[in-house]
Amino acid sequence: MDERSLAFLKDLLAAPSPSGFEQPAQKVWRQYMAPYADRITTDMHGNCIAALHEGRPTRILLAGHVDELGFMVNYINEDGYIFFKTIGGFDLNIIPGRRVRIHTKNGPVPGVTGKKAIHVMTEEDRKKKLEIQDLWIDIGVKDKKEAESLVRVGDPITYAESFEIVRGSVAASRAFDDKAGSFAVGEVLRLLQGKTFDASVYAVSTVQEEVGLRGARTSTYGIDPKVGIAVDVCHATDHPDMDRKRVGEIKLGGGPAIARGPNINPVVERMLIETAEAEGIPYQIEAAPGGTGTDANAIQLTRAGVATGLVSIPLRYMHTAAEIISLDDLENVSRLLAAFILRVKDDTDFTP
Repeated sequence: MDERSLAFLKDLLAAPSPSGFEQPAQKVWRQYMAPYADRITTDMHGNCIAALHEGRPTRILLAGHVDELGFMVNYINEDGYIFFKTIGGFDLNIIPGRRVRIHTKNGPVPGVTGKKAIHVMTEEDRKKKLEIQDLWIDIGVKDKKEAESLVRVGDPITYAESFEIVRGSVAASRAFDDKAGSFAVGEVLRLLQGKTFDASVYAVSTVQEEVGLRGARTSTYGIDPKVGIAVDVCHATDHPDMDRKRVGEIKLGGGPAIARGPNINPVVERMLIETAEAEGIPYQIEAAPGGTGTDANAIQLTRAGVATGLVSIPLRYMHTAAEIISLDDLENVSRLLAAFILRVKDDTDFTP
């Protein structure tokens, strides 16, 4: 990955963007996309839309959601400890003992997620199922008044972990789900610079996927594409305790995962596979026997229906503070989508 692209990815990951509070990350996305789009707009929902080669009869939408998991300030007790709600789906057992940032109108406030230490738990405490109200955030204040001078109910919260190369092309960060996808669809427009192709292309950094695929629904309705491809992450199953008989075989570094199933248009699926093979891009197949739970769901069901595809980035430890991907897989997603777009002609029939 070149220096410019790596800087784009790092800056996007660093910008907070829990669902409903995506503006800092969207500002970064717009900044980096400006040289590669004919026009960039932000709709009333907050989706950022970068358009290229507009006015053609075939419109292709590429969607990667920029929102990440997060928390929200819910209550401040008399001692200044902050209780919170989750934004998106969490394993509560991995929340305690994390550094976090509360994003306020005056800037980020650092804190730590806390719970009762195991040393002072009773036997009954240890058997009890962890509930969100058993956790709090400590921001180092003396009382409620001081806490309320810094944060407000409704302020969003994210983990504080940042991007790091683990080894080679393997990287760890919070929020690869799905800032990696938002990055990938933007990179497609860069790869299309100077190329000749028939379609109009709309790269969309969508919002609020983690709370109901909302941004994809509204942006797809507004663009009204013939083809829509979502880029998200999928579970890499090459680490311990993954039952491949149940969840399939997807490897980190094995290339983009192309989904097959009822959420996927068979012509789009076939063209993606043919493109990967023709371009020498490694790929994997992900079985998706129902709705995928990604932006592809919302895209497919908008208006009278959209010819939909889903290309995923293999990821370990989804919805944690330290997700892991291969940067090679990420680059190959963008390469695959750019090459796919070059093959779409005005008369390409996507009817199943």
